[in-house]
Amino acid sequence: MADPKPSDHEWVNELVQFLRLQPGVSAVRIDPGAHKVSVATVGRVELAGLEEKLAATIAAVEAQLAARGTMRAPAGFSLRQEGDATIVGRDSCVTAEKMWLWREMEWPEISAEVKPEDQEWRTLAVLATVCGSAGIAGALATRFVPGVPWLGQAFFLVGLISGGWDAAVDTWGNLRKREIDIHFLMLAVAIGAMFIGAWGEAVLLLFLFSASGAMEEYALDRTQREVSALLKTSPKRATLVQPDGSEREVAVEELQVGQTVRVKPGEGFAADGVVVGGKSASDESALTGEANPVEKRIGDQVFSGTINLWGVVEFSVARLPAESTLQKIIRLIQTAQKLKAPSERFTDRFGTGYTYAVIGGSFAMFLVWWLAFHLPAFTNTPETRSAFYRAMTLMVVASPCALVLSIPSAILAAIAWGARHGVLFRGGAAIEKLADITAVALDKTGTLTTGELAVVGCESYPQGREREVLQLALTLEAKSQHPIARAIVRHAKVEGVSELALDDFQSITGQGLRGKVGGATLLLGRRELLESGPLAEWAKKLPAAAAELSEVWVIGQDLVGRVLLKDQIRAESRGVLAKLKAMGIKTVMLTGDRRHTAEAVANELGLDEVRAGLSPEDKVAAIQSLRAEGRKVAMVGDGVNDAPCLAAADVSVAMGARGSDAALEQAEVILMHDRIENFLSAHRLSRRARAVIRQNLTISLGVVIVMVIATAFGAVPLAIGVAAHEGSTLVVCLNSLRLLFGRNE
Repeated sequence: MADPKPSDHEWVNELVQFLRLQPGVSAVRIDPGAHKVSVATVGRVELAGLEEKLAATIAAVEAQLAARGTMRAPAGFSLRQEGDATIVGRDSCVTAEKMWLWREMEWPEISAEVKPEDQEWRTLAVLATVCGSAGIAGALATRFVPGVPWLGQAFFLVGLISGGWDAAVDTWGNLRKREIDIHFLMLAVAIGAMFIGAWGEAVLLLFLFSASGAMEEYALDRTQREVSALLKTSPKRATLVQPDGSEREVAVEELQVGQTVRVKPGEGFAADGVVVGGKSASDESALTGEANPVEKRIGDQVFSGTINLWGVVEFSVARLPAESTLQKIIRLIQTAQKLKAPSERFTDRFGTGYTYAVIGGSFAMFLVWWLAFHLPAFTNTPETRSAFYRAMTLMVVASPCALVLSIPSAILAAIAWGARHGVLFRGGAAIEKLADITAVALDKTGTLTTGELAVVGCESYPQGREREVLQLALTLEAKSQHPIARAIVRHAKVEGVSELALDDFQSITGQGLRGKVGGATLLLGRRELLESGPLAEWAKKLPAAAAELSEVWVIGQDLVGRVLLKDQIRAESRGVLAKLKAMGIKTVMLTGDRRHTAEAVANELGLDEVRAGLSPEDKVAAIQSLRAEGRKVAMVGDGVNDAPCLAAADVSVAMGARGSDAALEQAEVILMHDRIENFLSAHRLSRRARAVIRQNLTISLGVVIVMVIATAFGAVPLAIGVAAHEGSTLVVCLNSLRLLFGRNE
């Protein structure tokens, strides 16, 4: 049964309001992390208008959806959790709920583009400028036109109104909810300063407060613009190639998997896909930060949001636009910005409760100075500052503005930098934890290696006819889409080998391919093809392929041969592992491959330890054993079988392009475009972010402690207290922006 009290979370009330206006809807199930929303209905409901209204509701409350804690629904409605999803529905019996028909609706796409007129920091900057200018004018009028006292006060009043406007709006909204915060403190001090005649100090306080607020909003806006830059690269229209070869321009949302899209020079790729025609290069800097063009040939992957530079290419759509790499990035960033780091949750405690403590402490000190030390209550003299003046100063210097901003500003800046350089963090916790790792466990295939086979050699029996072997292999494999087939076709084209005319092509289940060339039968497949035929005795004498190699046998009319293939080691893996070892981080390979294969790769890369032949359960046990040694472990993987050990690690890292949905859902850090070197970037960024957070906390707490002690002994004028307090807030914001603009070396 629902709690009769209203919800503590406005978004719950928004969903309840939606239900009240939609009598045909019984409940709404919402999972903001997965961007899924469903409605429960009984009987037929007009979905078209319903989906539009629900989308408007979700769009209005999305910024609040990360809020959790004690959630309550108004009377007549219920609220419950199912995993990560929240269900808000009408009060009903269990029998009625069994009749609900759940319909999944489309999550609204929220544009991240921020228009100039919507940028709050601009408004705050203007107000701060007016406040500062009016304050200077008031000070000049007071000094040089002492015979007209009202002139200086008029300028000061303009400064107080402009500087305190934003704080007053926020304070009024909070008071309506029976809450107070730092804005209330600032207004209280400014008004108190006016009453004791310190008009200049009051204007200075509000000027610095509004200026620091503008700086904070600018930092958030700059972070948001990093995300907006990704959205701008996403094309809205695509040129669809019809089966008859004609072109038709369609909206990106209409594209389907398997369709062919033509992209001209300067246009963006509208979806993730595989090049099927043409040759070009793409600018992938928006997704990975890589400035160099990436060459694109037939068989290469292209990604939504990247730009085709010079050639006309055609690609086959591999993922729907809504499931593209770019959209994953945007959703992950939006989710990450709502998730709080442990230290950020720590500073949240310095909110309303701390504000009450500051006000109460300042009032208590006012009484102590007035009654115990017999200082004048409100009257300042050249020799002595009043108890009220000192209480106002104490209230200013004890306010936790810089402390509250010290962590979220750094976390948001780090998330934005990572997003533009191919590293996605699922919230601030991942950033903080990654800085502490002492061991990295890595899957082999698809992580340390590319996961794509490449031809490393051909052998023929009799010798000397290797090119013929490759030609026969190409002739059969050109009809297949298997990874081995793609590798052989790609290699044959590089070698300039052309395929022969093929008849009667067919696939032999579990063994290989068969066809006829010039009337002669041609076979391609595994070693079993030889061992089960008339060449069985001879085949037993053939040398086995090395452990790290795969082989494909070709049997022609008067020729037997094999193509040798190898999973290619990522060129960057060796350098990445060497740098990790130099930082004192242990590197361990966890793989299900045979030990000989794993050790060959490990020796080439210089890994500290190899654990081979592992099942998913064995990988989890390996992670747990590393943690039992007292190590903080990051796991890097990409497959479904890696998902359990990703969950077991302290920090889970997935390869973004090849990564399975299971791995990506589990990962806290995602390396886009399968760039293993981005793991180094992520680790360096996390260490820089941790250092900035510590610097911010030292600055903010240090200033508060020093100024509170100094104020307690009456050694701080209000103007200096204001400057120290607001100055520390500005320094914290600027220090965090170093993460956004600095190089991650």
